[in-house]
Amino acid sequence: MKPEVFGEWLRRQGHRVVRTASSYWNDQAPHVYQAFPYHWLIRPSEYELRQLLTDQKAIGLRYSTTLDSPVGHVSYQAVYEGAEYSIESLGKSARKNVRRGLANCKVEPIAFGRLADEGWILQSDTLQRQGRAIKMALADWRLKCLSADDLEGFEAWGAIVGNRLAASVITFQMDDCCYMLYQQCHRDFLVQHVNNALSFVVTQTMLRRAGIGSILYGLHSLDAPPEVDEFKFRMGYTAKPIRQRVVFHPALAPIFNKATHSIVSRLRAWLPSSPAIAKAEGMLRFHIQGLLPIEQQSWPECLKPQSIPLRSA
Repeated sequence: MKPEVFGEWLRRQGHRVVRTASSYWNDQAPHVYQAFPYHWLIRPSEYELRQLLTDQKAIGLRYSTTLDSPVGHVSYQAVYEGAEYSIESLGKSARKNVRRGLANCKVEPIAFGRLADEGWILQSDTLQRQGRAIKMALADWRLKCLSADDLEGFEAWGAIVGNRLAASVITFQMDDCCYMLYQQCHRDFLVQHVNNALSFVVTQTMLRRAGIGSILYGLHSLDAPPEVDEFKFRMGYTAKPIRQRVVFHPALAPIFNKATHSIVSRLRAWLPSSPAIAKAEGMLRFHIQGLLPIEQQSWPECLKPQSIPLRSA
């Protein structure tokens, strides 16, 4: 499917979508835009960025770029690339958990209407369990699900225990890449390893389809705890090194510095339930780190064990 389809899904949810020479962008927060498709690694010109900031009256932009880019925070995509994906390719613990999960649930495509009705309790429970601030209401969740219902390339998958939806995920095929979006599981079913079963079946199914060569399980988040991605790596996914660049409007850039970040970090500790503060802290951290030479940056833990040439793509 084309980026325009993904853009239409975002528009239906009330987001603004903008096209520039290098990419598409949507408003992730008021006056803050992120580039998509998320698997594209772009290198927009400074003129293009300034024009976007000015035209959209934006405060900041965020996009993914190559590791050899001169600016940007060292980051990663959680991806699986390759034609083969089987239970034998997983570690011993993951194999055991997948088998247990498959014995406890059935994984199958579900209607977006069912996801809209039953998925909210999974989504809210997952965010609470991860210690992340909830900025989404039930009406927002229903709109997110139902906006994808008739769009080509979108699918909803569920892990079912009895008649109850225990875990779910939204997928979307963009070019030859499949996105895993909004995976969630209710804590009542964690011990039954339904998340493992869901991830395994969906990954294997997608990679067996013609035209799909990789799966993007997520981008290094501004505010999610590291444990969120550790699950993905146990399921056979790898951390693909990239850079994420955060750019602020030139007129405001001088105020976004280490001192400001220190203040916002304290605010985040005092107000952990504020999604706006959590995202702002992440934007500032990525921006400040991205201005440092790559060897002086604080690398994500999942990249530290790897021997990655500093100038590789």
